[in-house]
Amino acid sequence: MTDQAAHASGSRSEPESAAGGRRLTTRETAELLGVKPETVYAYVSRGQLSSVRAPGGRGSTFDAAEVEALVRRTGRREHTPAGNDLVFRTGITLIEQDRYYFRGVDATELAREYGYEEVAEWLWTGELRPGVRFDAPAAALAAARRAVGALPAHSGSTDRLRVAVIAAAAADPLRFDLSPRAVLSSARSLIPTLVGALPVIGGAKPGEGAGPGEGAGPGEGAGPGEGAGRDEDGGRDEDGSGTLAQQLWPRLTARPADPASLAVLDTALVLLIDHDLAASTLAARVAASAHAHPYAVVSAGLGVLEGPLHGAASGLAHRMLTEVVDRGGAAPVVADHLRTGRRVPGLGHRLYTGEDPRGRTLFALLEKVPQAADALAAARDVVSTTARHTPLHANIDLALAALSVSCGMPAEAGETVFAVSRTAGWIAHALEEYAERPLRMRPSGQYGGPRPPQPSPTPAPGEGHGEDPPR
Repeated sequence: MTDQAAHASGSRSEPESAAGGRRLTTRETAELLGVKPETVYAYVSRGQLSSVRAPGGRGSTFDAAEVEALVRRTGRREHTPAGNDLVFRTGITLIEQDRYYFRGVDATELAREYGYEEVAEWLWTGELRPGVRFDAPAAALAAARRAVGALPAHSGSTDRLRVAVIAAAAADPLRFDLSPRAVLSSARSLIPTLVGALPVIGGAKPGEGAGPGEGAGPGEGAGPGEGAGRDEDGGRDEDGSGTLAQQLWPRLTARPADPASLAVLDTALVLLIDHDLAASTLAARVAASAHAHPYAVVSAGLGVLEGPLHGAASGLAHRMLTEVVDRGGAAPVVADHLRTGRRVPGLGHRLYTGEDPRGRTLFALLEKVPQAADALAAARDVVSTTARHTPLHANIDLALAALSVSCGMPAEAGETVFAVSRTAGWIAHALEEYAERPLRMRPSGQYGGPRPPQPSPTPAPGEGHGEDPPR
């Protein structure tokens, strides 16, 4: 055990035994294993650790080498804080003091300076590659488009994304290779495949963005210092393929993209890449713990994201803002929500006591979008109206709603942006989880049913075994 670990334990180790092995106290052993002291003795009872009574009869001591070997076999588990059921080590996102960081770097600063693909690549590999672009393989994109095209016309964007993931997986015979290099290759192709599989709205063509010839951005092979930062038009490539934000834009709205609006969309994509262990990310890590391939990991995340308390929350805020604009004020709309027992969407966040830094960043950029004035005024009206009763700040859902309302996007546009963006975060967590002990997330259920032995069930009255019921 290191001196730092010994200091953190709060007690001094017993001196080395006569055999020369370092002895640890129960508290030190528990700290090193990341468990409660009671669990240490459970390891002893199962024969996984041996203990020696400490001099003076005060507790037991444990061989440091034996404890460290157990750590290597089982993996260190973190203590569970009150109110949380699961805690996992992660080096991706830190949230503290109303700010959040990607690998120690302020995420809002990253979003203002770099594009989605650049930040995703850096988050995965630790390498910043200015101008990097993700490309969809032709076979995977064709399969995804065929699958999405077979869905009913009323299907939502998340329905289409889930089907596109399955189709892309089926087109990738190497999907079961979980080496980091293979997983990253799948991720770089899957994200643009998801975007390319979505239907274009209003007849716009894929790749249409700020207009031809405006500020061509560098290609993937740009060297250090070339293309760093965000292009004025959102980073359009010379070949017309554009950034992921430009590819996504015509799948969200039929309105032509302008540089300011594209910058908001690209920033939103960066801001939403990850947000610690949200419900969908936890589902993705559970799938990765079972060594599911990366497409299945993304499918697990998408399945949870669709809930109204997670990725779909921005759609509720969109409908509310639209109503506020139509009715000329927030007061009657907020009153209707409260009268029917509904919470006002787009306000507050359990991880922030003050402003959601993601929402604050997007609102600041929306100020530069002329057509966003009405939606921004409606959002401010909602916040000030509810503040008379409860001082809640606007969150990312309200900011996404302001973007979608002001740019003529459907209510589900925010959910689409959320899903596409968070795919990169799920992959980052999968890479972490693949390196952990497999199937470590195996909680035990607290059974509350009838105690055995119970009699076998009998058929309902009037129904025989295997016979057709009376008609």
